[in-house]
Amino acid sequence: MPPANPTPTNAAPVSVVPAIPTPSLPAHAGGDAERLGATAGFVREQDTSVLLSRVLPGLDGPELRALTDRCRFAHAAVLVFPPDEHALRADLAACGLPADAQAQPSVVVRERLAARHRRDPADLDVRILRPVVRGPAEEPRAVEVFALTVPPGSGLSVIAAEERRRDHEAHLAFDVARPDPLVLRGLLASFERHGAAADGGGYNPHEDGTVFYFTAPAGTKTAYRRVELYASGDHRDVLAEHLARPLAPAVHPRGTGEPRPAETLLWLLTGAWTTQALAACARLGLPEAMNRHTGVDGSQLARAVGAHPQSTMTLLRYLAMLGVVAEGPDGYRLTDVGALLDPEAPGSMRPLALMYGGPFYQSFAHLTDAVRSGEPGFEHLYGENHFDHFARDPELAALFDQSMASSAAMFDPLPAHPVLTAATASGRPRTVVDVAGGTGELLGRILTAHPTLRGVLLERPQVLAAARTYLDATGVGGRCDYRAGDFADVPPGGDVYILSRVLHDWDDDRCRNILGHCAEAMPRQADLLVVERLLPAGAEPSLATAWDLHMMCNTGGRERTADHYGRLLEEHGLELTGHTPLALGAHVLHARRP
Repeated sequence: MPPANPTPTNAAPVSVVPAIPTPSLPAHAGGDAERLGATAGFVREQDTSVLLSRVLPGLDGPELRALTDRCRFAHAAVLVFPPDEHALRADLAACGLPADAQAQPSVVVRERLAARHRRDPADLDVRILRPVVRGPAEEPRAVEVFALTVPPGSGLSVIAAEERRRDHEAHLAFDVARPDPLVLRGLLASFERHGAAADGGGYNPHEDGTVFYFTAPAGTKTAYRRVELYASGDHRDVLAEHLARPLAPAVHPRGTGEPRPAETLLWLLTGAWTTQALAACARLGLPEAMNRHTGVDGSQLARAVGAHPQSTMTLLRYLAMLGVVAEGPDGYRLTDVGALLDPEAPGSMRPLALMYGGPFYQSFAHLTDAVRSGEPGFEHLYGENHFDHFARDPELAALFDQSMASSAAMFDPLPAHPVLTAATASGRPRTVVDVAGGTGELLGRILTAHPTLRGVLLERPQVLAAARTYLDATGVGGRCDYRAGDFADVPPGGDVYILSRVLHDWDDDRCRNILGHCAEAMPRQADLLVVERLLPAGAEPSLATAWDLHMMCNTGGRERTADHYGRLLEEHGLELTGHTPLALGAHVLHARRP
């Protein structure tokens, strides 16, 4: 049976982000006995539901009940500094805590302290104890006690004073009942939706448990600034997604305490290494040589892909830090993230890795020229725009089309859009016109979901052959017509027109031209669906903000706000009636004539 709180404190530190420094926590001010007593009292008194509502301001109603059903308050943690073992046991007894609680080394906290204070970890004797206490309903809980031995006259007294003042290691923990991937993803999303920031995590094979760390929201109503969710079992696939989330500003992905600007900048500067590591993983065929359930030895992987063993291990360690692979006693295995680099995986994103690690990566070396001149870095590098360049290189053109299809997950909810369901329910044949629809990924999904609809795909001649093959294989080719042409050739008479990831390739003048051709072809009652990423109104992190830079450097296009698209549509007599979110940061905008 696991301990009252089996949080994997001894797990190997996996991209653990330090809590953002805060003022001293009032409950923990004073000497060790006083701090232990305050923590024990806090743990004994808390109701899980009330505590969750205090940790996550704004959490109430059905969502609070759902979280309370899935989480129980398990422990609060405190770091103390006894001069020796006897003093620690005496302090525990003085606070009504079991003095015979078992102690074991705490690897993670020792490493965090060593990094924060520039000490050799071997010089820090840090142990962890979990004396059990009882909650209001006599449920078992724990006080998680980290103890750094500080003998009298020791130079470690400076560390003790600073840690008492900052309380970096103080945190709350909730155990997840009956964890499964769907439940965990829902809980993590709820915490983030209410302002908690992903703050690292780890898997402990010795306890077979996974922990997810958060920095508490700015408005949290407890004195604690770190929160943990603990799930029994191996949930490294969900953990990899958690670790891949954007970090809080000015925080770097190592458990090193107070962030330092130079270290933060160094982590930011290594972004290019990440791109190339993912591209190398795809080019080498590592995903094909691995699986998601059992590990493979690094040397065996190197032999399988024909690579240098030591260099392969270096790459695998970096990929593990990114959450693309996971390391266990039996070697390396793919996570859910890494599996997307397998060319045979459903929704494989391998073509994107090759594009972003290939021609687009090279063009970003000319970003400065793009910003200075207003001309795409791609054109500065290759002497022509990327559409013309790809058209002259069939292999590169095919990779580009495949990379566009790699993001098809954003289309999953689109066939259920009210415009399309209304077209199906109209009682007469309706036609969906996909303008510049690539190889037909989106049109195929729509026609599959709505057997009474017909489709028209307008594309460049060199793309239509691949589109025919794909749509025939999907089983909808018999309901689709193919038109070779450009934007000036938008076919008239359709009922629903689609522009998916088209407008962001172009500047406003070219967008006006494209929308003009669509508006001219659209009958009076036709609808237009536009799929694009939307720039946020404020400064919050957004995929659209990143893609805005990408479009500027590679196509001369741009991402836009919903209002911006609305103004462009109005110029052609079309009204933006609303927009709804899709996956991967995309939205579908609906426009029609007033």
